[in-house]
Amino acid sequence: MTELFIADSATGASQVDEAVHEIARRSKVASRVLATATRATKDEALRAMASALVKNDARIIEANKLDLERGKANGMEPGLLDRLALDSGRIQAIADALHEVASLPDPVGEVIRGSRLPNGLRLRQVRVPMGVVGMIYEARPNVTVDAAALTLKSGNSVILRGGSAAASSNEVIVEVLREALEGVGLPADLVQSIDAYGRPGGVSLMQARGLVDVLVPRGGADLIQTVVRESKVPVIETGTGNVHIYVDESADVEMALGIIMNSKTQRVGVCNAAETLLVHRGVADALLPAAFAALRSADVTLHVDEASAAFGDGSGSFQPATDRDWATEYLALELAVKIVDSLDEAIEHIQTWTSGHTEAIVTASYESSERFVSEIDSAAIMVNASTRFTDGGQFGLGAEIGISTQKLHARGPMGLPELTTTKWIVNGEGQVRP
Repeated sequence: MTELFIADSATGASQVDEAVHEIARRSKVASRVLATATRATKDEALRAMASALVKNDARIIEANKLDLERGKANGMEPGLLDRLALDSGRIQAIADALHEVASLPDPVGEVIRGSRLPNGLRLRQVRVPMGVVGMIYEARPNVTVDAAALTLKSGNSVILRGGSAAASSNEVIVEVLREALEGVGLPADLVQSIDAYGRPGGVSLMQARGLVDVLVPRGGADLIQTVVRESKVPVIETGTGNVHIYVDESADVEMALGIIMNSKTQRVGVCNAAETLLVHRGVADALLPAAFAALRSADVTLHVDEASAAFGDGSGSFQPATDRDWATEYLALELAVKIVDSLDEAIEHIQTWTSGHTEAIVTASYESSERFVSEIDSAAIMVNASTRFTDGGQFGLGAEIGISTQKLHARGPMGLPELTTTKWIVNGEGQVRP
């Protein structure tokens, strides 16, 4: 991938703007072609894309090695390196996800509601594509494919800004996807990248109101908030995952231990991994010694409050927790731990520090679970289940384009319906308004 280093000047900015806006114009044209495509055509394209990825896995893995080498040289955190890494197994899993999207119902044309008015007018509200979707994300080559798949099935084109960390991987992946699209007779411009224009290209994409219909940022808090603040294009805000598990006094200890370990260690560099563990004082004696032993055997660094520290083994390996820990999405083998005296205290802590992504309660009390579900205002609430299930695929939605923590338009895992809008269709027989 050849990065363009554009001078910070009016001339340089103008050149980048024009290049990105021309890409957006081509994307708009391609989206209009796709809007008339049948489900069969879109599903054929998805299957062709899947086959092409598997066929070209050696090329993709070789490019990915370059990204990983740069990441390690730049001191990238292990969790982020894990997000970045591709191998034959992961590429096959990505291809399988494309087949899953192909098997899902086409949302375009779905009638949301309809009625017949007293004057005889027939009304239908139907799903239609957004048009041009922009994606700005970091170090996640799988997102390149997920975004292409979901936008294609929902009738949209996509413009990708995947960041320098995955530049080599994304360059090859985009080439493979574009070739597959052309192979089934669809425009290659349904999938385009602006990575060559670096950060100035991302800024131009954010300013392309009227050419780009919606932007979806996916990554760390700084990236997401920058897009939300600076974009003139409407944004669907995906959120960071400062995810909590609360173990209630009535919880089954073995169940709680399994949920804690899965939520924290099954995969650490993801937004639905647990970052804070809250334990009711009444169950701390039974749970924390075993939990700490299991977590430390998995190389999890523990940031604990004073009460939790009493359950250590005396080695001094705990780190004292501060407000910074309560606010942190580690995306690493690190976990903050606090003992609370009540459900009320747990809810107050979560409400203070949550990013609104996912929270879990482990409890045998129906009353406690109902209070937790009612009073915690996050996009997903788990009752006696791992936080790792907050995922489009796990929810049966197919691949997701992100997890929205906002309340307008979409919330939680964003699948195909969330990439559509609606229009009203009114059929009459000559009616005029009196």
